[in-house]
This record gives sequence, structure tokens and C-alpha cells, in this order.
Amino acid sequence: MSYKVEHVNPYNGKDPKNEQVKKMFNEIAPRYDKLNGALSLGIDNYWRSDALRELRQYRPRHILDIATGTGDFALLAQKLLHPEKITAVDISEGMMAVGKKKVAAKGLNHIITFAHEDCAALTFSDESFDAVTIAFGVRNFEEIDRSFQEVRRVLRPGGLFLFLELTTPERNPMKSLYKSYTRYVMPMLSDLFHTERKAYEYLPESIAAFPQGREMMLILKKNGFRNIRLRRYTLGVTTLYMAEK
Repeated sequence: MSYKVEHVNPYNGKDPKNEQVKKMFNEIAPRYDKLNGALSLGIDNYWRSDALRELRQYRPRHILDIATGTGDFALLAQKLLHPEKITAVDISEGMMAVGKKKVAAKGLNHIITFAHEDCAALTFSDESFDAVTIAFGVRNFEEIDRSFQEVRRVLRPGGLFLFLELTTPERNPMKSLYKSYTRYVMPMLSDLFHTERKAYEYLPESIAAFPQGREMMLILKKNGFRNIRLRRYTLGVTTLYMAEK
């Protein structure tokens, strides 16, 4: 099955979505951390921390962090959960290059390792990980079903798949505030940080097209997950999805 968001591309060219996403993130990688913090007004740190606390009861020893970007979610997972190993993967070498420097600066190379991987065709063995995490990356998937099936394949029985995703608020006043923010504030910030504007036009477009709430829960169920639940943050700006194998 194809989903609308899979056809929302950063450049609307002929290249596959994953190639366009890789190009976009490689280009914005040097400025990504500063701009991302500004766009979220810093509240994304709370979303990430609260989400990872859900993993404490599972006591994961080996975590796979997909679409790791510059490694912030992996670093936070190490700080909060103290796993033996975190494998951080992404299709953007540029983003991971920034992440590798941050991990090295903290002396965590023995715990957090990076690998270039396509989430729709992971190279890891079956049942290799106790938990799989993704922070704001599912919107960028070219094949959501295939990627979720890969997540389930590499996850150990009883393990947790946890991901955060930006969503569209459904009720006012946040719905109106969000619309104004994406229309006026996001473009202004991208100009301020001298970042390619197209990358931040893609952001609200992909959020609007993303299957959310009950629809996403049904997608997870269809792909074999169980005990599926969600939690909304900041009146619906972000949603945490959790599902077990």
C-alpha cells in the first residue's frame, strides 16, 4: 500500500524520495542542530526525554536508532537508559559525520556506533535489537510498510518500537497557531540561518500528508505489531507511537 506522504519529496524531481532526502540532509547538515532547536523553540528536548523514559521498563541492552541524523536521540538514549550498545543508522553521511564528532567528544565511541543503512533494507540479522527508536524520521521514508517490516524483523520478541513524529494539531487554538507558524515563522528562520528554503517547505508539506493517530496505529497493526499506543505532546504538535513485537 502506498501512503500520500511517500510521494511528498523535498525537490519534486524524478529521483527516488530517499535520494532526495539524502541530498537535502547532506546539504543542511552543518546547520541542522542550530536550526532544529530554533524551529522547535527547544521543546523537542522534552519530547525526546519523555519518550525514552518509556523504554526504562524494557531495559534494552542493544538499541537501534534509525534516521539518527546528528545522533541527538542516540546520545540522549545513552544518557537516560545506559544500554550496552546503540547502533545509529542513517542514509545521510553528512548528518552522521556531525553525529560522530559529538559522540567522539563525549568519549562514547565504544557505545554508540554509526552505520550507513537504508531502513527499508537493513543489513542486520533477525532479532538483533531489544528496542528500535526513531525521532522525526518516519515522514521521510520512501516505503513505510517495508521499513516497518524491517524494524519488526530485527527486533527481538517483546521488544519495543518507539518513534516520535511531528503531527498536525486537530483543535484550535493550537491548530491556527501551528498554521501561522509553519507559514510565516519557519521560512523566516530558514532564511536567518542561511539554510536551503526548500528543505523547510518540505517539512510542513510532509507533516500534513503523514498518516497520524488511529491511521498510523492501524498501519503498525497491519505490519504485525501489538500492544500499540500513542501519546500526544504540546496539544498535538508531536505524537509518540509505541508498539511491541
